[in-house]
Amino acid sequence: MTLPRLLRPLMLLVAISAVLALSGPTWSQTQAPSQPQTSAKPPVKCGPDHAILYKRAVTLLDKAEKKLAAKYTAESKALLKESNSLFTILLKECGPEQKERTLTSQEEQQEAVNKKLAADELAQAERLEKSAAEKLKKSDQVEATQRELSVKLAREAKSENELAQVRSLRAGIYSLRNQQMIFRFLAK
Repeated sequence: MTLPRLLRPLMLLVAISAVLALSGPTWSQTQAPSQPQTSAKPPVKCGPDHAILYKRAVTLLDKAEKKLAAKYTAESKALLKESNSLFTILLKECGPEQKERTLTSQEEQQEAVNKKLAADELAQAERLEKSAAEKLKKSDQVEATQRELSVKLAREAKSENELAQVRSLRAGIYSLRNQQMIFRFLAK
């Protein structure tokens, strides 16, 4: 698989992680202005089914973190994606109840720490991707004349891309940990 083909899914993951990192504060503390209900269906109440979804999402998130630590990046990415999907469902269906809940000062501090860690990981991933792209470009330029240097640069670029992916996944984990904390009321 060539590097440009690898960058597309990686950039998509970075974008998703950034959206998750930035959406945490919006959903955690802001209250939307009340609007008259125009739809005929009543709002969905969070119930036992949502608690099951929450527990499943947290379990997947924990597994993803363990897989990433064990260097199973692809499995970790798949687990994170599934966990994110479940948290998205919770956000859509339990958003109003979640907005009414205020975070404790400790939770607010943890949310800020997680956001900072996620932003740091994303910034590091972007730097690594940029460096990898530069090395790959240089590798292509010297390929005909300096084969050994070209191979070395290509390997370094691949290594940096893999590290960038790991850092992007870590950023996603930090963002989803905020979602876990915000929806913790479902576990009770």
